[in-house]
Amino acid sequence: MSSSDPILGPILFLDDIRDGKMHLAALLIAPMGQKVPPVIVGDAPAEMVKLAEPAGKSIHRARFSVSLDQPSFYHWNGTDYALAGVPDGAGRLAFVSCNGEEHGDLDRDATERNAMWARLAAEHDEHPFSLILHGGDQVYADEATRGHPLSEDWPDRLPRDPSRADLASLRDHLRERFAERYITLYQAPEFAYIAARVPALMQWDDHDICDGWGSLQRSRTYSPVGQTLFEIAREAALLFQHGTVEGDLPARFRDPAGLHLGWSVSAPGLRILGPDLRSERTRREVMGKGGWQMMEDETRAASPGRTLVLSSVPLLGPRLSLLELLMVLTPRMQKYEDDLRDQWQSRAHRDSWLHMLELMARIADRADQQVTVLSGEIHLATRGEMSLPSGDTLHQLVASGISHRAPPKAWAKVLGALAMLGDSPLKGHSIRMARIPGQTQRYIAERNYLVLERKGEDWSAEWDFEAAGRSPALSL
Repeated sequence: MSSSDPILGPILFLDDIRDGKMHLAALLIAPMGQKVPPVIVGDAPAEMVKLAEPAGKSIHRARFSVSLDQPSFYHWNGTDYALAGVPDGAGRLAFVSCNGEEHGDLDRDATERNAMWARLAAEHDEHPFSLILHGGDQVYADEATRGHPLSEDWPDRLPRDPSRADLASLRDHLRERFAERYITLYQAPEFAYIAARVPALMQWDDHDICDGWGSLQRSRTYSPVGQTLFEIAREAALLFQHGTVEGDLPARFRDPAGLHLGWSVSAPGLRILGPDLRSERTRREVMGKGGWQMMEDETRAASPGRTLVLSSVPLLGPRLSLLELLMVLTPRMQKYEDDLRDQWQSRAHRDSWLHMLELMARIADRADQQVTVLSGEIHLATRGEMSLPSGDTLHQLVASGISHRAPPKAWAKVLGALAMLGDSPLKGHSIRMARIPGQTQRYIAERNYLVLERKGEDWSAEWDFEAAGRSPALSL
């Protein structure tokens, strides 16, 4: 990138909602040494700071606030960018996940790769979105470890005792590679268009670090190389997924020190929770003390209206423990054990799963509160239901992926067959996987995104499929 290359951005993030305003951060990525025009709100420039200089770029952030419940706009570099706001009793939200693939993602044909982003951007022009929720795997960083002797064979082989100098070299290598991947994806016109006009809330998942992070053997994740990888992945996520850096987390984050990256925001009649299912994850626990405390606190807090809970890994699903047992007993299939251990339904996470299901039921137990879980990760679309003592239903909506190509239809059928068995892990709360309106199968092997719409106290959801098109609305 030369000094004459264009500046990438703005990329909008929702910092917080308070005092009747949306507090926003706009990320701008410029060639080194190039002056960045100010972001103008009203007649005044927003405060702008330089956050980092990775991969030969200069990354700046402007923070500003606009009305929460009214349309507004901001101005940058000759263009006015309209914002829909979050109207009281109205509004539309988009949910996406899995923006990439494990291998060769940066070499894909850009038009093919970003086809669903283009559709989402066109839909925004017709019916503007208030927010866009990113449910995990915003970037596939699995190949970032390549090209350095300490991490070339990660996670299969690791150096026994790397020196400080070698680890410093690895840190520089990973910092450059993570930045290159984020910047390449974010400069796609289809993504950049909507990112400048719809504030984002992001929750990370394993590929934002590496495939299976937290489900790998402890000898890998707690090794010097593993800890260096996590450190740089977290640094990149703060910068490119939240527009911030260490020690400067927005108010929506529960832990200012960032030991976990769980967050929550609230508007009239709407609360959105993004627990961190990766920072504290181990092979036995999905979250640590801080993450669980955040969810306990949110469960006790009164929040009339709809609570949307992002769970990057689907919370409701078929009895994958049966498939997991089969893989453990079959040597040729044991390489997939980590993939199943990533799931809430894994035998290793049974207690964590029951705990989270109980928390969801407790939120929904109040007469004036409803809860809906949004998930991605599986590269398929589906939905699930859990019965509640009140007679209401906890809905889970799965939309995945926005650019990851769908797995074989045979895999969707396998999961559909498992889902027919049903499950009741929490006494008195039966779980079933249901069909998306207009579909004959429980799992749909097509790229897709989800749209949530609010009209007064009523919410509905629609999936947009690459081939099948729009689903009929599902009342929530």
